Amino acid sequence: MSEQKIHLISLGCAKALVDSEVLIGGLKGQEIRNTEDPNDANAIVVNTCGFLEDARQESVDTILEAAELKKTDPSKKLLVMGCLPSRFEIDELEDALPEVDKFFEQGKMAEVVQYLSGKPYMEFDPTFWRSLLTPNHYAYLKITEGCNNGCSFCSIPIMRGKQESRTIPSLMKEAERLVRYGVKEIMIIGQDTTAYGWDLDEKVYLHDLMRELSTIDGLDWIRLHYAHPAHFSKKNIPVMAEADNICAYLDMPVQHGSSRLLKHMRRGLDREGILKRIRMVREAIPNVALRTSLIVGYPTESEEEFRELYDFVEEVEFDRLGVFTYSHEPGTIAADYENDVPEQVKYDRRDEIMLLQQDIMQEKNRQHLDKTMKVLIDEYDEQEKEFVGRTEYDSPEVDGIVRISANKSDAEVGEFYNVQITDANEYELFGSIDSPCFEFGAVEKKRARQIPA
Repeated sequence: MSEQKIHLISLGCAKALVDSEVLIGGLKGQEIRNTEDPNDANAIVVNTCGFLEDARQESVDTILEAAELKKTDPSKKLLVMGCLPSRFEIDELEDALPEVDKFFEQGKMAEVVQYLSGKPYMEFDPTFWRSLLTPNHYAYLKITEGCNNGCSFCSIPIMRGKQESRTIPSLMKEAERLVRYGVKEIMIIGQDTTAYGWDLDEKVYLHDLMRELSTIDGLDWIRLHYAHPAHFSKKNIPVMAEADNICAYLDMPVQHGSSRLLKHMRRGLDREGILKRIRMVREAIPNVALRTSLIVGYPTESEEEFRELYDFVEEVEFDRLGVFTYSHEPGTIAADYENDVPEQVKYDRRDEIMLLQQDIMQEKNRQHLDKTMKVLIDEYDEQEKEFVGRTEYDSPEVDGIVRISANKSDAEVGEFYNVQITDANEYELFGSIDSPCFEFGAVEKKRARQIPA
């Protein structure tokens, strides 16, 4: 019998990517390997995103493109998993996409492995069966599944259900295994990482987990994503400030700067409440890089309220920022409200915020000129003859990069180097390698100036 192969297409967020990695590892354990060539595969698996309308359309387009391969090879299986089958009834999807052989809801990686291997009672340990799709030196650690928050605009609870936290021992086991295989940076993710542990029978909290992770020998960087501002406890701050391997970085999606709209969105804090959280973090960790996400064009957003948001961004001066135009999502609370902000107005408001943010980021990046910064090398660009890396202030895919002109033999991907910064723009730093980094932890690690009691 010839070797069985699959071609995996993973769409959407980092949480979906982790599911894809668990699937690939599980299949590898059954001697079914992933191939980059869809023509060489016995089955194509599409891990879909269903979060926003544009993402759903991309998922459908990808499925239809994959279905074209079945015309020349009818024996090829087409499987669809993830958020799209969790967002809609399976029988509706079967009617709409008859080309698909089988649909699997989000989190059902074991069922996909069982289906493809023909072993319906196969044991499946996602901590063990995981094969990275990221570069070997960094990985995501998904600490929760689902969400209990009920934000008015968000469909995540519809697709991924109520929050389920993993235990600290299981997360430590996975993180230690990742480090043994060469991972130097772990990014903590979940729909709301700051609610971690609230649902467990024996309650633990995010600061407990981060303290434990920070003890792992060989783990240089720990990065916190998706911290809900209303749930960000001041108990997290001493751990972040004192642990040398927790990055001076915090991803805190605030969504808006108007108190009325924040209440409408069911975000739990008003404008001043968010500002207090930000001040608390910056007082304790002066060089922290704050990333946030915003929504423009939410129902009833007036021009005056958009100006409140603009002024909010101008006042806070976030280090990293992304803007989404509001998407009217069926099944959410906000779906009951009229989608009354014209699409072009949404785009114009998004662009105006981003132009402001570009000026802010350019000014912040220029403050690094002539400094020596610790940089993790992610890749070598053969065409440009340069290495591309990141500082502790930047997460992969979503933040800025450091470009380093050098010969390929001058450095190694996945290693840390001290880099002299020589130029900067709004998204990139430019520099030259000063020396390798041999010390453990973040080279510019902050010390707490004021730790809340």
